[in-house]
Amino acid sequence: MIHRYPECLPIAEIDPLFVDAISICTELVTPAGSIDNLLITAGGLPILVECKLWRNPEGRREVVGQILDYSKELTRWSASDLQREVSRRLGRPGNALLDLLAEAGHVIDEMSFNDALTHNLRRGRFLLLIVGDGIREGVEAIAEYLQAHAGLHFTFGLVEMPIYATLDGSRIVVPRVLARTLTITRTVIAIADGYGLEEIEAHGEVTQAVPETPERRQARERGNAVRYGFWAKFLGGLRLDDPEQMLPTPSLGGHVVFKFGAPGGSSWLTAYRNVKTNVVGVFLSGNRNSIGEQAALALSEQAEGIREELGSGATVEFQDGGYNISERFSVASFDEAAGLEDAIAWLQERTNTFVNVLRPRIRAALREIADQ
Repeated sequence: MIHRYPECLPIAEIDPLFVDAISICTELVTPAGSIDNLLITAGGLPILVECKLWRNPEGRREVVGQILDYSKELTRWSASDLQREVSRRLGRPGNALLDLLAEAGHVIDEMSFNDALTHNLRRGRFLLLIVGDGIREGVEAIAEYLQAHAGLHFTFGLVEMPIYATLDGSRIVVPRVLARTLTITRTVIAIADGYGLEEIEAHGEVTQAVPETPERRQARERGNAVRYGFWAKFLGGLRLDDPEQMLPTPSLGGHVVFKFGAPGGSSWLTAYRNVKTNVVGVFLSGNRNSIGEQAALALSEQAEGIREELGSGATVEFQDGGYNISERFSVASFDEAAGLEDAIAWLQERTNTFVNVLRPRIRAALREIADQ
């Protein structure tokens, strides 16, 4: 239906830059999977649509990951790549993209269009739409998950589109925008020629500009590969009981965070690894003087229950206007396979437990604060 009647999408309410898009194809094949609907504007702005029945809680997390995977894959494409795959999907020779735009009444300068399309693909300048039949829950968690992919310049929209059948056999479609991203100013760090960014691995990430020698570059790249591999393996084997908890992406740093859906992303669980001390751990964190911090402090009345559910190895403290809900685990060495496997297994189990114990309590505290 979306392919036949793209005007049913409330695009103008989400991002006016993408209005008047035309339908290109359905089930466009990419290495990350098939995109349900592809639309494009005369200015070379792509729209990716993923259609889902919203009845399966597990699917809510997966569908967001799917459409983000598609968008990341398309950033590796050029206009020629997209044109080739569209032509292959439609079985139309020549430049199917330009032909479809021309058939829709657009006068297109081929060179300008291809330049704009390639530029938008490389920057990740997409409109990503998830369209469902009845999206009711998990919007905040989805929003937090998107923050981990802010490197792409996409706009995201969550659209509910129930379809009603009438007695005469026709259908009434009532689209409604449930959530959309807002464009914010991003910080750009300029690094002088001959310098690079070096990460200091600890609970928090610190970056500093240092001279980039070939030896330092090779060491940095090896370190990045090791750090990425650790978190990729940790997340690849992580099984969360909570279907609403969004997963982060593998990190090149010393930690990953699991956002709890507080406004502004102000409450989260941090899972970290310190290679200098051979320690992994988890702890509840949040922005200072934020609603997320208020929610965490509100858990003080439940300290005994939290301590009992997390187990004797966890620290649960509330004092001096602060809190510490954490646990850590030491291994002999991350360089040994046994130590690495033990660390990942412990971290996976405790992350799941901390999410189960803390996320619903944080969400309940946030609702109470909002009702005050």
